[in-house]
Amino acid sequence: MEELWEIYRNGHWVIPFLLFCIYSFVSASFILYLVIVGSRNKKIRREKKRAEYAVLIEKIMFSVVFEDFRFAALKEDKNFLVLFDTFFFREVMTESVINLHKNYEGVYAQKLEQFYKESGLIKDSFKKLKSYKWEVKCKGITELAEFNIHDAFDEIIQFSKARNKTLKITAINACIKLEGTKGIVHLTEHPDPIDDWTQLNIISAFKKHDIGDTKGVELLLESQNTTVIALGLKLIKELKLTQKVPYVAQLAARTPNTVIKYEAQNVLQTLTV
Repeated sequence: MEELWEIYRNGHWVIPFLLFCIYSFVSASFILYLVIVGSRNKKIRREKKRAEYAVLIEKIMFSVVFEDFRFAALKEDKNFLVLFDTFFFREVMTESVINLHKNYEGVYAQKLEQFYKESGLIKDSFKKLKSYKWEVKCKGITELAEFNIHDAFDEIIQFSKARNKTLKITAINACIKLEGTKGIVHLTEHPDPIDDWTQLNIISAFKKHDIGDTKGVELLLESQNTTVIALGLKLIKELKLTQKVPYVAQLAARTPNTVIKYEAQNVLQTLTV
């Protein structure tokens, strides 16, 4: 201990220590500079490729929508197959198909859905559900819901129990789009509180997708979770489901919870006036 104190007191260590700090700082700065430059160049090359791919994909999509072009014809082009094997090209193509699908309806939308399945882009979307990154899972869920892949419902509904709020909302919204009220009935057994933001998103999803069949919404009123009951009441009120008035009346009569009772009476007053 005394030897260490002596070394510290004589000050011979100061210059080597300062030199080490300076060299370390310069080295770290240089490495950081290289990383930033490399990342920037990678992004520039990526955007350049995206622009090149977009021109080709635009021609293909035009043929698919307006000329009854099928993916089988593209398989005969070896150069295209090499390009299609790259993950980034398929990502750009998926984004393009989604953007078109949002803007078309009827036969045109069906053609895009068929292309999405035949090309195997649907497999990429399912793979994203297996990712460890929640944002990638959200992307996969959104893609499958956009193309009305009902077979994905059972897998997507599992994410409605996720801890990540964005993933949870994305999954519930997708389930509502795919199966209507079936996408929220499972919430009856939900043990955790459903916050106001999530409830608002669920209500917005019902309005956005114009769900005609609301059978099952009344089941939310039977939950032991007060936030689920509150969600059910808000849905009935916002969607003006007057056919659910008897269920709301029963809830108002039997519930011991004063807050729920007040909300139920408020919904009754709104729908019966």
